[in-house]
Amino acid sequence: MFMGASTKQGYEIAHKSREIVRSLIGDKTALLSPEEKSIVERIVHSTADVEYADLTIMTSDFVLESVKSLKNEQEILTDINMVRAGINKYSGSVNCYISHPKVIKLAKENEITRAAAAMQYAAENDFEGIVVIGNAPTALYKIMELVEEGMMDVKSVIGVPVGFVGAADSKESIKKTNIPSLITSGPKGGTPVAVAAINSLIGISKKGIE
Repeated sequence: MFMGASTKQGYEIAHKSREIVRSLIGDKTALLSPEEKSIVERIVHSTADVEYADLTIMTSDFVLESVKSLKNEQEILTDINMVRAGINKYSGSVNCYISHPKVIKLAKENEITRAAAAMQYAAENDFEGIVVIGNAPTALYKIMELVEEGMMDVKSVIGVPVGFVGAADSKESIKKTNIPSLITSGPKGGTPVAVAAINSLIGISKKGIE
């Protein structure tokens, strides 16, 4: 499978799309590693937005730590079910706890969002792996808090919450931590970006660069 394609026509469309993407952003990704370049290309392809070539920022250890975690089949944790539904071809567990009854109760008791409570619930249940956040800045803030307190074993974070309240600030905050991460600067981001990034990493972990 190449970028989600599974038929001959699908492969042809995907390859043509990737060629177009490379022609549009090649100068902006020239200094990236082949793996980083592949991730950015997939994000641009999935969103049809070349601006992500400028907005996507990865720490130097992000790809290495993420691929290591995926090869070890460690858990992937998402902030919302829409992100979880988009993740494919992974043999490890992919979980989202935002609708779990205990998370709903935890959110009410602590007066926090369910997305943040879901991160806390995962930490309390021995989470170890990659966190993928496409929508909730509060989840990203909670991850930073839990890691700083030594309560959560996060190998890497894809932190691309979207919106005009808290999204940009939360992403700027994670840049100040030691957590291996991929973010998008400013308010842009969302489910398509998060899914594209993690699926690209899954592909790289299995068979190398697309």
